[in-house]
Amino acid sequence: MMHSARPITPELIASFRKGYEEDRTARVLTAAASRTELTEIAYDSAAAAKQPHTFSIELKTTGITNQRKSGRCWLFASMNLMREQVIRRCDLEQFELSGNYFAFWDKFEKINFFLESILDCTALPVGDRTLDWILDSLGDGGQWDMMVSLVKKYGVVPKSAMPETAQSEGTAVLMRYLRTALRRDAIELRRLAAEGGDTAARKDEMLGDYFKALCIAFGEPVQHFDFEYRDKKGDFHADRDLTPLSFYEKYVGIDLGDYVSVINAPTQDKPFYKTYTVKYLGNVVGGSIRYLNLPMDELKALTIRQLQDGELVWFGSDVGKYGDRKNGLWDTASFRFSDVLGGLRLDMTKEERLDYRDSAMNHAMVICGVNLDAEGKPNRWKIENSWGEDAGCKGYYVASDEWFNEFTYQVIIHKKYLKAEWLEALAQPPIELEPWDPMGTLA
Repeated sequence: MMHSARPITPELIASFRKGYEEDRTARVLTAAASRTELTEIAYDSAAAAKQPHTFSIELKTTGITNQRKSGRCWLFASMNLMREQVIRRCDLEQFELSGNYFAFWDKFEKINFFLESILDCTALPVGDRTLDWILDSLGDGGQWDMMVSLVKKYGVVPKSAMPETAQSEGTAVLMRYLRTALRRDAIELRRLAAEGGDTAARKDEMLGDYFKALCIAFGEPVQHFDFEYRDKKGDFHADRDLTPLSFYEKYVGIDLGDYVSVINAPTQDKPFYKTYTVKYLGNVVGGSIRYLNLPMDELKALTIRQLQDGELVWFGSDVGKYGDRKNGLWDTASFRFSDVLGGLRLDMTKEERLDYRDSAMNHAMVICGVNLDAEGKPNRWKIENSWGEDAGCKGYYVASDEWFNEFTYQVIIHKKYLKAEWLEALAQPPIELEPWDPMGTLA
């Protein structure tokens, strides 16, 4: 039966006005909302007091980084893991890897990935959903497997070897015009393909233009450099003529192939204990995106085991829900948004949020601690963020276990912790998800 649309009538509005005007609590909340941000009004201090910044398992990390006004959280979370290896090997007080170096090669590879995707879809008409998704796909964000592809190809460098620029720290304007240029080039490549022209040669010419533009914005990426530093004892060290790949091998040395992306996507279309990938998702052509979908209790158990062994955990979550940036807290019980907004119904299951586009991964950070209760169950998690020391508790956050259950979607786990049957599932060809699937969302 076809739905018969009903317009809003003056009579309906009059009844709504009457209901609002007779609700004393709503009028008080109106006064509060006129001068105070909603998160502050909704904040329940008594509930927040149940989430202290103390943890039974806590790994020391070396200070807080700051991604500034860029969407490079996934790279900063990765660098925050890798730099601990350098600090340990060189006995340093402080150290950072170059987010600018990473940003250059990520953008350049994404540009190539975009142009190759356009060429793969030349038969699709304007307005096709897949083509539309590709045209909107270029951004700062990414995922763990994309970082792995970059490191394997380009290595890493210290921040001192390629410092930040104004464009790497604030990417909005640059990205706006890169997207415009790419859409213009998509038009040309699609026309050239229809005419039977040499799209490969023209694409290479385009890449040269983008390389120059990125050098202007970020600086030319370093190829050789000297690593000079003083250790905690004050002794000077100098390692000459390193390349980004040789620096990674010598000072970081993590075998990234040993790590697996474990997700929690409790939706009907993604049965647990199977492996998934996403169409047209990536940066380096030839790289791979692969997830193992597990129930949340299994995901958390793996995370705790890795922390207990003294190793940090990269993870992706939705930080836009039930959080307080100032006090460093994510907790569903500490923010009474439904009450503040007059009883709006905000309750959904995690499955419903994913299916109805209400939530997906949008930020990556590092788990560096967990508090276990008397029964050995987690009740809160310690998070190292990349929003600078002025946010949270000197840059660190606490997440309640309930928030973790509802809004954490991905963790990176060493394969040694996985059961044999899970490793076998990872060895099978992955189920391919559509580009717009929520599990394809970038941090």
